[in-house]
Amino acid sequence: MLTNVVGGLQGMVDQALVGNLIGYKANAAIGVSSQIFLIVVIFIASLFSGMSVLVARFAGQGDHERVDRTVYQAFITAIGISLFIMAPIGYFSAPALLDFVNAAPDVKAEALPFLRIMFVFSSGMLVFFMLGGALRSAGDARTPMILGISLTVLNVIFNVILIRGLGPIPAFGTKGAAMGTSVASGLLAIYSLYKLWNGGWVVSFPRGKGWGPDWEIIRALFRFGLPTGFQGIAMNIGGVLMLSFIGSVPRGAAAQAAFAVCYSQLFSLVTWTSVGLMGASAAIAGQNLGAGRADRAAAAVHVAARIGVTSAAIVGVLFMFLPHQLLAIFGMREANVVEIGVELLRVLSISGLLIAVALTYTGGLQGTGDTKSPLYISIISQILVPLGICFFIQRTSRLDPIDIWIAIFVGHATRCLLSVWRFNQGKWRTIAVDIGRPGR
Repeated sequence: MLTNVVGGLQGMVDQALVGNLIGYKANAAIGVSSQIFLIVVIFIASLFSGMSVLVARFAGQGDHERVDRTVYQAFITAIGISLFIMAPIGYFSAPALLDFVNAAPDVKAEALPFLRIMFVFSSGMLVFFMLGGALRSAGDARTPMILGISLTVLNVIFNVILIRGLGPIPAFGTKGAAMGTSVASGLLAIYSLYKLWNGGWVVSFPRGKGWGPDWEIIRALFRFGLPTGFQGIAMNIGGVLMLSFIGSVPRGAAAQAAFAVCYSQLFSLVTWTSVGLMGASAAIAGQNLGAGRADRAAAAVHVAARIGVTSAAIVGVLFMFLPHQLLAIFGMREANVVEIGVELLRVLSISGLLIAVALTYTGGLQGTGDTKSPLYISIISQILVPLGICFFIQRTSRLDPIDIWIAIFVGHATRCLLSVWRFNQGKWRTIAVDIGRPGR
């Protein structure tokens, strides 16, 4: 949880800096770009979800050899995809992607260089995601926290310098945020690879083994990881399509800026802790199921859900009663943007309770190997329900921002109900996880 809270501060610092130094159109640019970028990153990071399933189960069985083999194969697969597929395709398709979400011309001008830099230099961030998932699944939550704090500190330092300039270093504005993130994550990745090679952590690269791809492990990574990847894609495609709806309403640029700050940043005060609890639920449930203690796995997920609701309630009080003050942190003082933002925050104050529960039960399902159910639930709750509501309203009357915010709320409620129902069915108790040993 603390790792995610610290890591999430990076985006808040970026948005606060560009909002105050450049204006709300820069907020919209980073928000739109980040939503697009996450679609691709989450697909690759789905390999790490498959890795976490295997690592947690093998760690629970005390099989450290297969833990290390799994981590190495996840690393080489993800890096290959990011360098040879994600970087070139992302760079050249960025203008079309921004047109798809109805980015206004001045927003697009700010967003294009940011998005291209993030696509081309994404490898460092992927190494960070991979390592955090591997360490937590193997039982070490402290090291990812230290690495997350280090990444955040480096990112804030580089972003402050590159966004606003310092001495002979010019001000790069919005694209300086992408540059700072890329440099910080690259430095951390170099250090992490050094540690994985030389040992000292609970996971490491296997020594004295073949360095090529092990297709049995890679197939297992995709078998367990792809449903999670498609789930992430579904959620973020839903987000991109939602941005398209937001851009089509009256005062579309102001609505996109409000969405970028309120949903992508301030709502992260809920999702930071909830995603942390999701990861904890996945690791503990997977380890206990690997050790043959399914009842303890279920109990851990129920406890995580209660913690998540408590955290979300505290944040919800801030959203409900201090919305103007929260928006002012990001330089949002234009009346039309503030009006829309206050409206959204008050809806999210309730919606956060639902998404906190949904994410913890999603972690329980994924950690035990049931990665398909969260995929189906996400398609229903993040695409069909909210986008269907927006499409219907747009075709039958005028679509306003409040209609979109309510559609998001209904989607969160649907995800919560379906996630709890599926986990309580208990079918995850019988899922088998295995890979062969070397030479087998």
